[in-house]
Amino acid sequence: MKLYGFGPTRSLRVLWGLGELGAEFEFVSVNLVEGEHLHPEFLRLNPAGKVPVLVDGDLVLTESAAIVLYLAEKYPAKGLLPSDIKERAQVYRWVMFAVTELEQPLWRIAKHTMLYPEEKRLPADIALARQDFVDMVSVLDRHMDGRQFIIGDDITVADCVTAYLMDWANELDFLSDLPQLRAYLQRMYARPSAPPRIAEAFREVSKSP
Repeated sequence: MKLYGFGPTRSLRVLWGLGELGAEFEFVSVNLVEGEHLHPEFLRLNPAGKVPVLVDGDLVLTESAAIVLYLAEKYPAKGLLPSDIKERAQVYRWVMFAVTELEQPLWRIAKHTMLYPEEKRLPADIALARQDFVDMVSVLDRHMDGRQFIIGDDITVADCVTAYLMDWANELDFLSDLPQLRAYLQRMYARPSAPPRIAEAFREVSKSP
């Protein structure tokens, strides 16, 4: 398998899944700063020009959450997807919650603070997105009361997808009033298979020639 990715992007989410699974793969760096994601050879893999992309034989798969779900099904003995259908449904639920209710406001903030040209940035949308995130992350915080993991007694895909977002939110100081989620974040990144933190990945990218 090959994983095409770059630094502090959602590639970290897939690296987490691969690490938990102990799967063998080759990492292929796609330098977004240098515009490598717009090269024709990469656009043939993902016409959207985004990372990560997983290539497994003749399968080319985009979207980080979908990739982690695929990997969990490819290695079922590792338990990233529960065998019980009701628990598995809860994993799907929290994965969808993460990418729709939590990730989208964080992504809006990133666009309006760093990615859009300055003349297109809307401070008002940053404030709205922040409130949207705070409202929804409080739902997760209440869910985590008395829990070590989002579903069941061990790590699942829901954790691989969500913990990365908690690190992102922590970078923005959005978890200061949520001690349960701060503790969850620390537990998750203490795992030996955890990927680099976002800040660390940014530092590594900045060191690149």
